[in-house]
Amino acid sequence: MVSQTVTFQCDEALQMKAVAILIQKASAFKSSIYLSRSGRRANAKSLLGVMSLGIENDAEIEITADGIDQDEAVEALAGYLNDPKIQ
Repeated sequence: MVSQTVTFQCDEALQMKAVAILIQKASAFKSSIYLSRSGRRANAKSLLGVMSLGIENDAEIEITADGIDQDEAVEALAGYLNDPKIQ
């Protein structure tokens, strides 16, 4: 299992699109991936789960992955959350 904490950097107008792309990216990996914020945890592959975290600009998010491609998953999602304009 690997974890990394990142700060979500996104303009308010693009936040919903960024969350949708994040879920698509997470779904491409075989590992179990979770996002945590303010003591709450959600499956990174679940739209409702991720939305329930209330992710907004400058939010600190912990990414945790466990599985065969866990390192690649955390690296990809952390990179995306640090700069969601990169696709």
